[in-house]
Amino acid sequence: MSNAETETETATMSERELKDKINRLRTQISQKEKTLNSVFEELKLYRNNIDELKKSRDELNVKVKDLVSQAKDLKSKRDENNRKIAELKNKRAEIQKENKGKADEIAQLKKKRNELNDISKGTEESLSKAYSQELNTFLNEDIPLNHEIDLFNKLEQLKNRLDAAQEANKIHQKIQEIYNTSFDEDINELNNQIQQLADESQDYHLQMVDLFNKADEVREDADSYHEDIKNKYSLMYPLKSKIDPLKSEISQLREELDEYLKQLDDIQLKKDEKNQDEKHTAAKEKLDKSGRLSLEDLKILMERGDLK
Repeated sequence: MSNAETETETATMSERELKDKINRLRTQISQKEKTLNSVFEELKLYRNNIDELKKSRDELNVKVKDLVSQAKDLKSKRDENNRKIAELKNKRAEIQKENKGKADEIAQLKKKRNELNDISKGTEESLSKAYSQELNTFLNEDIPLNHEIDLFNKLEQLKNRLDAAQEANKIHQKIQEIYNTSFDEDINELNNQIQQLADESQDYHLQMVDLFNKADEVREDADSYHEDIKNKYSLMYPLKSKIDPLKSEISQLREELDEYLKQLDDIQLKKDEKNQDEKHTAAKEKLDKSGRLSLEDLKILMERGDLK
């Protein structure tokens, strides 16, 4: 109701009607203020609940961040181990390739040595001893010509066998030297290092996976809290939408109430003025008739200027 309409209505209303209207307006205002306060209280509960949910969510998000950080650290360690393993495997492959070349060389030397052993058919020591004895006989003893020719041929054979034995021994020595310079121990050490790093890498990987899984579980809980927060906000929106209309209604009712209170005050003022006029008239009559006045009579007459 507009102010003009309210003023028009109040002009025709009795004091009783005005008081009834004022009481009804006060009741409406009180009810709407209670409703508004109820909305504020409910919003406050939602906000408190949201603050608790946010705290829980944020704590979980911090935990997720910490778990992911730990997992990434383990991943870095695993990847570093895998890089070292790749380097060691490359180094082992190079050694194996080099060993294969030595193995091929040893096989060729063994074949040559065996061929020489087939020619020598004895040890260098025994052949050297036999050759020396036969040479001594050939050079120092008086033997028949035909025996000397046979002995010379025998010496030639022994010399060839001795040369073959000596050459076989040299090749055998070279084979031993190649064996002594093989990298089997290095390969074994590399294998041990690779296995140790692989075991560590697997352990890092399992720990990393476990931490990532835990982070996912905690993240799900954090997301659940976040969904609860969103739901709370969605419930708050309808409540918030009530606030401004209620405030507006209360304001309008107060404006309307003020108009009615003003009209009631005007009525009361007129009643007071009439009452004062009546008292003034009575006081003047007393003064004119008897001159006996009460303190209130004196006060009224003095306020109206009848007495100085």
